[in-house]
Amino acid sequence: MAKNVKDLLAEANSSVPRLPPNEAVEKMRSGDVLVVDVRDPTEVQQSGKLKGAVNVSRGMLEFRADPESQYHNPAFRQDRTILLHCASGGRSALAAKTLQDMGYTSVFNIGGFKDLTEAGIETEPA
Repeated sequence: MAKNVKDLLAEANSSVPRLPPNEAVEKMRSGDVLVVDVRDPTEVQQSGKLKGAVNVSRGMLEFRADPESQYHNPAFRQDRTILLHCASGGRSALAAKTLQDMGYTSVFNIGGFKDLTEAGIETEPA
């Protein structure tokens, strides 16, 4: 049976831990963490990004995360904790599930940009 977006989100949300902003901050301070903003570049240009975050649009994630890809970003390492966010948490849940499927084990959805910034997480221009 084919899956719809509701099914995919339910599967991702049941597999990927979602951290509230205060726990995301703790993880960010705890060490070698990669924060990935999976919003589209136009969204990031309009609002900025979390300080130190890497913007990898949802459509390029697999290519950036795969060490065998010519588009691989070396910041993606399977021994590193990865925190993903988007505008509201849906795309980041799907992206985190994809990374799990690719063998990444320490992956968390930290939700939406607005909630994170309202919690006081520092931002920077795109």
